[in-house]
Amino acid sequence: MSENTLSFLKRQLKDIVGGYKLDVPECPIKLNQNENPYDWPSSLKQEVFERVRDEAWNRYPPFVPADFTSQVARHVGVEPSQILVGNGSNELMYAVFACVLEPGRKLVITQPTFTLYSLLGKVFGAEVVDVPLTSDMQFDIAGIEKAAQGASVVVIASPNNPTGSVIEPTDLEHLVAGNAALFVVDEAYFDFHGESALELTRTYRNVVVLRTFSKAFATAGLRFGFMVAHPDALPFFATAKLPYNVNIFTMAAVEVAMEHAVTLKGRLEEIKRERERVLRVLKGYPSIRAFPSRANFVLFETDRPARKVWHSMVRRGVLIRDVSSYPGLSRALRVSIGRPEENDAFLKALEYAMVEVAPEGP
Repeated sequence: MSENTLSFLKRQLKDIVGGYKLDVPECPIKLNQNENPYDWPSSLKQEVFERVRDEAWNRYPPFVPADFTSQVARHVGVEPSQILVGNGSNELMYAVFACVLEPGRKLVITQPTFTLYSLLGKVFGAEVVDVPLTSDMQFDIAGIEKAAQGASVVVIASPNNPTGSVIEPTDLEHLVAGNAALFVVDEAYFDFHGESALELTRTYRNVVVLRTFSKAFATAGLRFGFMVAHPDALPFFATAKLPYNVNIFTMAAVEVAMEHAVTLKGRLEEIKRERERVLRVLKGYPSIRAFPSRANFVLFETDRPARKVWHSMVRRGVLIRDVSSYPGLSRALRVSIGRPEENDAFLKALEYAMVEVAPEGP
């Protein structure tokens, strides 16, 4: 067989293949993926099953799920002409990038942030420009504004993953109004924060807001997200969306979720209280620096090797996220906020790890 059997691949793929990784050892306490720790009540699951039971499983979903999209639009408070639904918000980000990015174009992202942005940008052959966050993990507005000049896409996650930091609405509008680039605002953790860029999509054609039901609505296993954009821009992004991308089971579950939003989102305040409790405990360690968060996770740095701390906690059955490979986070770890007893287990395991793992030298 020829040695050139993979020569059809894009040249840039050799440098990024396998770039999105996740360590998932089996642990009874799982706090590594920013999931909602509270599953659906059995009664609501049964309601979804009953709705899907009588559907024709041998038929495709609607080519354009207009009724379903209208329900999502009403729930969010925008016009149906502004909504595009998808199999998770990541799919819709892929569609946006497919419409805008190509070799010779520039993608601006902040760092550290969700690693998928950079990976997808490179898949499409774009030049990826990093704008570091400030030393206290806040957005460098002047740096973003400078980098955005001549860029095609700027991605801002607010709240940002893995830092939990947010961009001020006035700063975001200043950036959008003064630049021709497309601003993609990833609001996956919006419900833990409460401030949104949705209003900008009514006026500006160069803003896309991405949302997901995975976090606050506890539907990570069902994969549903949506995009909100100006009505003039949305049809272009829709051209890159795969047909029939939301299945009948997911649509039924999302309908039930919206109808029972008060029940499913009823634990958000508890999650936020637990977040603040965990932060207070972490800040009590002189050897730990914990960053304020507006999401359902907390980023913290220690004076110990992050990987060794991570391994120590795994041995005690607690799985968190090692983010020390992210730019600027060589000693950092991220913990999702779970149920109170899960957070207690995390804090106990961390206490042991801080004794077991020796500090690094200067």
